[in-house]
Amino acid sequence: MKIAIICDVLGKANNGTSLAAFNLINSLKEKGHDVRVVCPDEDKRGQEGYYVVPKYNFGLLQGYVEKNGVVPAKVDKTILESAISDADIIHVMIPFSLGKASAVYANKHGIPLTAGFHCQAENITSHLFLKNSRLANKITYLALNRRVFRYCDCIHYPTQFICDVFENVVGNTPHRIISNGVSDDFSPAGGEYNNKNGYTIVFTGRYSPEKSHDVLIDAVAKSNHKNEIRLVFAGTGPRRTELEKRAAKRGINPPLMKFYGREELAALLKTADLYVHPAEIEIEAISCLEAIATGKVPVIADSPKSATRNFALTPQNLFRCGDPDDLAKKIDWWLDNPKERIDCAKRYIGFSEQFNFARCMDEMEKMLTDTVEEKKHET
Repeated sequence: MKIAIICDVLGKANNGTSLAAFNLINSLKEKGHDVRVVCPDEDKRGQEGYYVVPKYNFGLLQGYVEKNGVVPAKVDKTILESAISDADIIHVMIPFSLGKASAVYANKHGIPLTAGFHCQAENITSHLFLKNSRLANKITYLALNRRVFRYCDCIHYPTQFICDVFENVVGNTPHRIISNGVSDDFSPAGGEYNNKNGYTIVFTGRYSPEKSHDVLIDAVAKSNHKNEIRLVFAGTGPRRTELEKRAAKRGINPPLMKFYGREELAALLKTADLYVHPAEIEIEAISCLEAIATGKVPVIADSPKSATRNFALTPQNLFRCGDPDDLAKKIDWWLDNPKERIDCAKRYIGFSEQFNFARCMDEMEKMLTDTVEEKKHET
């Protein structure tokens, strides 16, 4: 099939949405499909299958947008239509300008259209300091639906959680629920925990407010093992300096902060004693699933705005969202009970099998092929 993947934001595979896009693109290519990728990334210019459009210019706000690492595409109809006009199906990654233009074109010309749901309302409203406003989030979902999702023949939801959230606002939608999948690079480490050199706690997530790194920093400062804990924040983002200053002010060991490639991250997780995921806004949190797949016990924020809380197998795997005191208690409990940690890790290894990457990519391909066939029967 000729499959057009529309990426208003692509960049590097250093966040969940970009990683999902690259995984889908590479998987479909490996399966023999003709994949056309429309994106605003100059480093992709000249590469086979890539159609590069300009980036949007935000004028006086450009510095702020670039600082947050998200500069979306500007629509160039000539370039866009050269990629999608003869496509068998179009798949939109994010419902921004490029995704909207593709959806309108697909609807006008009868091309099958699917879209991934990778953007929560709070990912947008948090930049306007309105992430806790029900009205603002509802308006955002209605706008996303009007721009792209109402045109879709099928919507890809990574979790039942985000499907329920969106459908509670816009009503029933044609959809498939498919995890973005966990790479086989993330496999169980095995062996016993060893704290001779202290404890390593890992959190993988972009350095942005909704990921709540500050809650984890404050919890470590309150832990009975404060001086023995080394935090590793795997990621990048605009809050790095702010978080480093907070850690220094709280008197904890300086966190190790850097971006890790997939293989490097897998190796890091295998050496960790605990994985903590304090983020309050998550559609799926593949980073948490990656840790689980390596045999790490997670401690997860119990947030109503996050699908990740559904990964908790016991009450000890959850802490009250935004509460460093409760998180400190949970961290101490797991560090003080290594046998329970090992037993729980074994349970998580079995739990993670449902997120097998190859199986998830097969399901994504089937969603696309089924949508094409169903569209043929409509006409």
